[in-house]
Amino acid sequence: MELEIGKVPNELLEKIVFSNITYKRDEVLARPGIGEDTGVMDLGGELCVVSTDPITGATKGLGALAIHVSCNDAATRGAEPVGILLTILCPPGTTEEDLELIMKDAGRAAGEARVEIIGGHTEVTDAVTRIVISSTVIARMKREHFKGYQGISSGDKVVLTKWIGLEGTHILASELGARLKEHITQEELNEAKELSQHISVVREGLLAKNHGVLYMHDVTEGGIYGAIWETGEATGKGVTLYEEKLPIKDVTKKICHILEIDPRKLISSGSMIMVVPERNADALLRDLDKNGVKATIVGEITHRGIESAIGDRKVPIPPPGSDELYRALQL
Repeated sequence: MELEIGKVPNELLEKIVFSNITYKRDEVLARPGIGEDTGVMDLGGELCVVSTDPITGATKGLGALAIHVSCNDAATRGAEPVGILLTILCPPGTTEEDLELIMKDAGRAAGEARVEIIGGHTEVTDAVTRIVISSTVIARMKREHFKGYQGISSGDKVVLTKWIGLEGTHILASELGARLKEHITQEELNEAKELSQHISVVREGLLAKNHGVLYMHDVTEGGIYGAIWETGEATGKGVTLYEEKLPIKDVTKKICHILEIDPRKLISSGSMIMVVPERNADALLRDLDKNGVKATIVGEITHRGIESAIGDRKVPIPPPGSDELYRALQL
């Protein structure tokens, strides 16, 4: 069976990928799993947090996206990014100017994230038809901040930072700008493109670890629906998402309406899910707001399944499929 474009479905990750990772080491504290963004290793002293990601859905702003997406994964552990490795695969025809633009963007973003580019690999190859970047972050975390999910219980609140569809809105405006200009104003198009300024979640990840947050997960492929489903899978709990509470930019609504896609299933790097005890939720929201990060309580942990609440009606949230971004770009 051919695979759809996008992340490999979770059931295949379990069946094919995770099942073949059989050798284990005692130093590894957190291993691959659904809803897990990082690996964690005890190498003596502070813990080492690592994560790797490719950038495949965009062709513009690749250098900055590569830095922020990997650092965001480290932030889900409340870890501080230290170093990052970049692998850049360029198709034939790539120019020096193309490569320089990527590295200028990456260098600027690395400064913003306070992470050093410590190595990688750069190659021109006919194995790709457009530039692909894969980034690996190495971060550090104090041992006392490493927690399992046993403390999560019914009634804990689910907090979402910023807005749903954040990264997807930026990519669609950047890639499909000429088409969208027929339906939205230049100011709206600029607003959508400038959402790239909000793609890092390192700041909120480092703030949240001081408020007893029990679980964090950045909202990437599959959008808020996919992230909520993965949250339930990772924690082994039920999750109810309050649809009417979901923060969304008007420009995201417009672009998704024009392209006939669902913003709840649209990639949203820059948004972070946080599960926090109810008693700590208000303090967390105040601290995030004080530091310029919008945050909203959008759900809670339950004993039931993984579901979306629309008024009094509750609908199961299915496992994530191919992200709406890929469907929009292929239209």
